[in-house]
Amino acid sequence: MADITPAMIKELRDKTGLGLKKCKEALVETAGDIEKAVVALRKSGLAAAEKRMGRSASEGIVFSYIHGNGKLGVLLELNCETDFVAKTDDFQGLGKDICMHIAAMSPRWVDESDVCPEYLEKEKEIAREQIKDKPANVIEKIIEGKVKKIYSENCLLNQAFVKDDKQTIAVLVKNMISKLGENIKVGKFSRISIGE
Repeated sequence: MADITPAMIKELRDKTGLGLKKCKEALVETAGDIEKAVVALRKSGLAAAEKRMGRSASEGIVFSYIHGNGKLGVLLELNCETDFVAKTDDFQGLGKDICMHIAAMSPRWVDESDVCPEYLEKEKEIAREQIKDKPANVIEKIIEGKVKKIYSENCLLNQAFVKDDKQTIAVLVKNMISKLGENIKVGKFSRISIGE
């Protein structure tokens, strides 16, 4: 078993933002391999975040963002479990990042459950008409792909994060749940642009 030094624990803590005890446990578990410890902590953190996602989130903040020239603005309701977490720099940063993302990517809905069923059916019908000469099993796969594309382009939580397209907004929020230890939910948002 590798010796776990305070410097190793500090390095892992700096990389993950988690407590000293958890960092030391992860290093012991991975025989001092910092990269493996990061992965182990992320896995356990995301699993814990999944459990927290069912908890009530009735506190939070309404964030606002006005783009440089004053012609574009965003209001975002971001909820958490306690007022204490709402005041943390991490929560504030998350709210600002999501506002900027909304300004840049112009999502229409928070998540898939907000998409109007009539709109979805209309889009499926248009797609079916465009590919009606293809075999039935191919048509259904294409339709499924088009629906996923609608979600990934128009639903905030499904969109690739504008600052890091390797993660979605949902993953960004889930990582913050893992870091802060509280459920976080995007309540609603409004994007207003002059001339749109």
